[in-house]
Formats: sequence, C-alpha cells, structure tokens
Amino acid sequence: ALEKKVVESKVGEKVGLPCCHEIPSSESLRNYRVYWQKNTTEVVLAYAEGEKISKHKRYENRTEMDSRNLTLWISPVEILDNGPYQCVVQHLRFLQNPVVVCDKSVALFVTADFSKPNVTAEASANSCESTEMVVRCSSHGGFPKPQISGALNNESVVWNASWVSESSLSPYNVTGKLRLNVTKDASITCSIEYNGFVKSTSLLLKKTGICIVPTVPPSYNVITASSIIIVIFLLAITLAARYLPRRVCSRCCKPQDSVEEGLKECTKPPMSFKVTSETSSV
Repeated sequence: ALEKKVVESKVGEKVGLPCCHEIPSSESLRNYRVYWQKNTTEVVLAYAEGEKISKHKRYENRTEMDSRNLTLWISPVEILDNGPYQCVVQHLRFLQNPVVVCDKSVALFVTADFSKPNVTAEASANSCESTEMVVRCSSHGGFPKPQISGALNNESVVWNASWVSESSLSPYNVTGKLRLNVTKDASITCSIEYNGFVKSTSLLLKKTGICIVPTVPPSYNVITASSIIIVIFLLAITLAARYLPRRVCSRCCKPQDSVEEGLKECTKPPMSFKVTSETSSV
C-alpha cells in the first residue's frame, strides 16, 4: 500500500527520509535490495545484497542510508532536493523471484530563509496637508515563493509585488512597492511569509510638509485711520501738558515772605473807593 508522508527541512540542514521497512535483527542488508528514487525515475541511492550498486552524482558525499531502518539521510540539504521520493524494498528469498515488501512515497519540502525585509521610503511630493511617499520593501534568497503583506498603523495595505527566480527550484527575490499620502506620522510594516515562517520590518514615516499661514498686511484705510487716531491722541496730550498747569497756577497766590502774610494777602477783600462828602459835593 502506498503511504505518503511529508518531511520538512531547511537549506543547509540534515534531514532523514523514513522508509517503510525495518530489517529484523535476525536478518541483514544482504538479504535485501533497497532503492531510493526521486520522481520515480532518478535513482538517488541503491543497495543489493549489502553492497551499494548505484548513486546519483548530485547526491554524492551528501547521502547515506541506515542499514537497519533504511532511512535516507541527506546533508546538507539543497533547494534542488525538494520533491517526492520513493523507497522500494525487495526481499531476496529467491534470487530469481525477489518479493517487494515495501514501496513508500515521501515528500521532502525544502525551505530557505529570506533575508530580513528592507523597507525604505522616499518623499516624492510635499504639500501643506500631506507628504506623498514611495515606500519599497525587498527581501531575497528564500524559498519557496513567498507572500508579501503589510500594514499602515495596523491597517492592512496591499503591496504592488514582483518576484524574481531563475527557475521553480531557485531562490526567490521579492520586492513590494507602495504610494502613500502621509497626513501625519505613521508606522509601515512589511512582512514576508513562506511555509509558515514570517519575517517583518517596520519603518516610521514622517510627514515633512509644513503649513505656514502668511500674514496679511492691513489695508490702506486701516493704516490711515490708525495714524489719525494716534496723531489726535498725541496732540491732546501735548495741549493738556501745556495749558492745564497755567490755569491752575493762575488761581494761586504769589509766594510771600511768610505763610501768615501770604494768607492775609490772599484773604484780603478787594479794594473799594471811599466816597467822601468833599468829593461828592461839587
């Protein structure tokens, strides 16, 4: 019966692909033929009667097989190792008619870590209300093809994304681009997601447009009216300072030799002419 299993590994690690048969302690590898194949046509490693009979050049010095449980070990793992494998075991009871005791398929899923996303922002235009920015996010060297997502102040944004890879089994480079109108300082986050792994980077976007309200010069009428008021005010102060002290002092007495004489002089009734009888009779 065919039984499919998935094994995951990262580039550079050591991985074991399990087979479907374990040789009993009473027997040895000499009683079996074991074939490890990829894509059902490419022989990775093969043993017959305990001896290695075939090996693939690309897997040379990178593979070995356990002589008891027949696990295929690959180290270090490469992206090209990604794909389905098959373990076929035959028991050599009779050399003329070997019996298949095991035929199992296992899939190796290889991942390669992407670099930490690099996020940059460039202001393309400024206005009083907002700053137009071009934001870019890039990551490279990973596998498989990733998803790129983002958020602006925790609100989801959709990147204009592009991917570059030499083939379906080559590392990917991914780039995302956004055009944003930033009306206030904000935080942009770029996330690269691949095979359950996530790498993220955040960047603070600062609004650079500065609003300056121009001062409006006063109109000609306002300037004229203000000037007239100021002139009248100054003229009033000048006249008051000139005439008010004289009028007050004119009612005062001249300074005398003493306070009493001054008081008497000031309180003395006005002079009157006395008419005598001599002068009245003519």
